[in-house]
Formats: sequence, C-alpha cells, structure tokens
Amino acid sequence: MRICGIKASHDGGVAVIEDGRLVFSYEIEKVDNGERYSSLGDMERVTEFLAAEGLSPADIDQFVVDGWYTKDADGEPAVEVNSGGLPVRLPTAPYVEGPGGGGPLERRTFSGHGLGAYAGYTHVANHLMGTYCSSPFAARGEDAFVLVWDGLVTPRLYRVQAATREVTFVDSLLPVFGNSFAAFCSRFEPYLLDTSDVTSDRYIRAHLSVAGKAMAYAAKGRVETGAFAVFDSLTAEFRDLPVEKVGMLGDKVAANRDELLPGLSNADLIATYQAYIGHHLLDRLTRAVRDRFPDGPHNLALGGGCALNIKWNSAIRATGVFQEVFVPPFPNDAGAAIGTAACEMYRRGGTALEWDVHSGPRITTGTLPDGWRAEPCDEQRLAALLHTEGEPVVVLSGRAELGPRALGNRSILAPATDVRTKDRLNDIKNRASYRPVAPICLEDRAPEVFDPGTPDPYMLFEHRMRPGWAERVPAVVHLDGTARLQTVSPAQDTGAARILAAYAKISGVPVLCNTSANLEGRGFFPDVASAARWGRTRYIWSEGTLYTNSR
Repeated sequence: MRICGIKASHDGGVAVIEDGRLVFSYEIEKVDNGERYSSLGDMERVTEFLAAEGLSPADIDQFVVDGWYTKDADGEPAVEVNSGGLPVRLPTAPYVEGPGGGGPLERRTFSGHGLGAYAGYTHVANHLMGTYCSSPFAARGEDAFVLVWDGLVTPRLYRVQAATREVTFVDSLLPVFGNSFAAFCSRFEPYLLDTSDVTSDRYIRAHLSVAGKAMAYAAKGRVETGAFAVFDSLTAEFRDLPVEKVGMLGDKVAANRDELLPGLSNADLIATYQAYIGHHLLDRLTRAVRDRFPDGPHNLALGGGCALNIKWNSAIRATGVFQEVFVPPFPNDAGAAIGTAACEMYRRGGTALEWDVHSGPRITTGTLPDGWRAEPCDEQRLAALLHTEGEPVVVLSGRAELGPRALGNRSILAPATDVRTKDRLNDIKNRASYRPVAPICLEDRAPEVFDPGTPDPYMLFEHRMRPGWAERVPAVVHLDGTARLQTVSPAQDTGAARILAAYAKISGVPVLCNTSANLEGRGFFPDVASAARWGRTRYIWSEGTLYTNSR
C-alpha cells in the first residue's frame, strides 16, 4: 500500500509511505534552493518528486491532502495551487475538527487535480498522527498523550490508546493560540513587522521566521515573574479574540509599556512572555493528566510548531509527570506531508511508522564554478583538517534531514574550541551575533559535557554545560549558558557521525559546532554547486570528496 501525503500550503511538501515505511519526504524549500516556508505552488511538483524516486502517480494507491484554514468562493476549506497551468483552489479538510463531527480522525474525500479520489484530514490531525506514529510509543504498542499546539489553535491534548486504537480529544489547555509568541515578539524590535496586510505572502514568511529567532533573543533578557500578573490580566481581556487578532496583546503592551511593565527592555519582555506561556502550559498540562488520569506513568509526544520551543519541551520533561517525552524532528509543518499520510496509514490499520530522519532529497554535485578543485578525502582526513586548520567546512552527505534543523547531512561543521568561531559562523551566514551555534556531540560522551546530556538526536531539548566545559567549547555556549544539543551515536551510518568520532579521537573533544548549510532565507543546499557559488567557506566536503576554493 503506497500512500502519498501532500502539504499544499506554506512549508509545502510531498511524502510517500509504503506498507508502514517512510520512503521519502521532500520539503519544497529543500529543492533547488527554495525559499523558506514555500508552498507547493504547482501540482506538477507531486509528479516531479515521485519521478525522482522512480515512481509515478499511477503507483500511488491513495493520495491524501493536508487540511487548511483558507477558503474557496463557497466558504469551503481550500488551498490555492496551480494545476494544468491555471490557478485553482484545491479542496481540503479544515484546520481543526469541530464539535459533533467524526472525531479527530474524520476522513473526507475529494476528487480531481490529477489526484483522482483523494482523502483529507484536518491539519491538526496530521500533527497528531505524524507525531504519534513516528514515536517510540507506537513502535512499542504503548498508549500516549499527544499535545498538539500549532499556529492557529490553542494547545490541544489528545490520547491515543494502543490496544483499542482509539484517538480522543482530552482538553484545550490554554486560551492562547500557537502563534501568540511570534505575534507578541513581532510588536517589538528587532522583530517589528508591518501588520498592514497579515494575509500577504511576505508577512506570513516573516511571521513564520520570528519565533525561532526570538527564542534565541530571549537569552539577552531577564524573566520578570512579577509581570506574570499583568499578562494574566491581558490574557483575560483578550481571551475571546479570533486568531487574526492575536497580536492585540502585544499591541497593548507596546503602547502602554511604561505603565504596564516599566523598566523592561525588549529582550526582557520577550523572555518574560515566553516564560509566562511556558509556566501556564506546564501547570495546565500536568493538572489535566494528574487529575483525570491518575493511573500513570504516562507517555507524552509533542507536535505542532510550538514543539520546537526547547525551553517549554525541557520544562515539561523535567516535571517527572511523564515516563517519556518524545518530539519528532519534524513537529512543525515541515512534517505535515508525513503526518497526513500517517493519518491514512493509521485509519487503514497501521500504527508505527518506520522512518529515518535522513529521508529528504539526495545530494548532487552540479556544475562547480571556476576556482574549485576536488580531491578524495575520507572522514578521518577531514577530521584532521578541522582540528589543524580550525576552518568551517560545509558537509553535504546522503539524503537531507527531515524538519527545520540541520542534523549533520546539510551542516556547516567547525571546531568549538575557539570562542571566535561562533561569531565567524554567524557572520558568514549573515545572522545576528546573539544567535546560538549548536553543538553536535558523541552520544556516549554527552553526559560528560552537558547536563543532563541525555540522548537528543534532533536538537529539541535544552542542556547546560558541565563544569569546565564552557571554557573548552565556548563557541557552542548560548548567552544564558545553555546549548541546543544534538547527540550522535558513533555507530550511526552518516558522514557527520564518522567525522565527529574521528575528530574526538584526534582532539580529545567530542564536540563540534553545527549550523545549517543554506543560503539566507532558503532551505538547505541541494547540491555542492550551490554551496560553492555561495562561497563563504573555503572547504566543502561531500561523499568522500573535498572541494577547496583555490582562489
């Protein structure tokens, strides 16, 4: 059984699941240096991506399209695409299930646009099932709670019961939409946005980029817990606003900051609001589970764009309420094509999805610009080069990672032993100086360097440096002393894992800097030629070949 999931709106993508195994997932932004958050655009992309994997539409048993909030002329959910050279509205399921319907996994059917009779599930359902089906809980046949918190919904808690296959809605935990944090931050510098047309593609792209940057910027500020009472009053005042008015809380604070929150800098405001949301989320979540399901321990999986917030994730995990907390590497809309296909898989009797984080497009070489020479270079030699020269190296290997974070196959690696390396990497990527550079560390040595240092292969939890290590690897320490760690098993069959293992053996340091290899505002480099044309590093390494800019 081959199921093809399609995400047509922003963060567009196409994924295929065959007999419970993820075959591939292409995100539009990771093809041909696509713009971040790109939509599908043209239905021909589906055929194009299938062909790249040796498939055709005729090989697909069921197409499934992700649900969305935009409407057609009749007020029905639909996404604008091109089909047959013309703009059309592709009918979809809604964004979230309504009361009295067919439940979280209600299946809708549509037809046309080259897909035949295709299915649709709500956007929230794709986060719910993509998260659960990719979790270790599904693989072990265990129950789990799934917290879905995405842009246009409040945090929604669901329960998946493995034995009966029931998926039920438990509760909405907070009267706060998922995009509230980004909307608040966008009312203050350095994230101030023009909100005159919040429906424009330009605004949507800018808005989508705010939350991740603001999480880093918050480290410049201090959390003022005394301000929580002010936010309580504002949240109550704006409780019943529609989602398109979510920025009004930030507007009011910006207009009355000297009266409401005197003495707080922009960084303080952002840090405090982030902590405020996390505090109430934690309280409501733990009470909902303890009061209504006291028979623990319980498993929890987190899905939706808010599951990229490592401070909230870490706080939830630290409560001890949950036996295990899982976040996939694609909790945001980057995983929507996978999730919508997983809905169909689950409905047809499947449960656990077999998947590999490196299931994106394959790397290619392309035509290199003048001035670049190529020579054979294995991982041990590259590790020695990193150690002796201290130069950053673009590493492009195998298939691209799923989700928004570079995990070694589309990365820039560099030694972390020089504090200046962080500034250099931010400079060559044209990023603000406060942005952190992530550490990639051998899994078996991570507890020696980081606290807690538990396995974190997808950079989704917060860690702190053990005594003495901040001085040894200063380039990966954030302003608040934390690190967004990625752990790598030495047995992992990737170029980055072998490079790191060899580097640790040579240097005695099991850590390297890891930041994404991409053009500003674009997805990962799809080929060596793109990285060479970018030209901000002297070295590129790919599939056993070292490319050196000799100019």
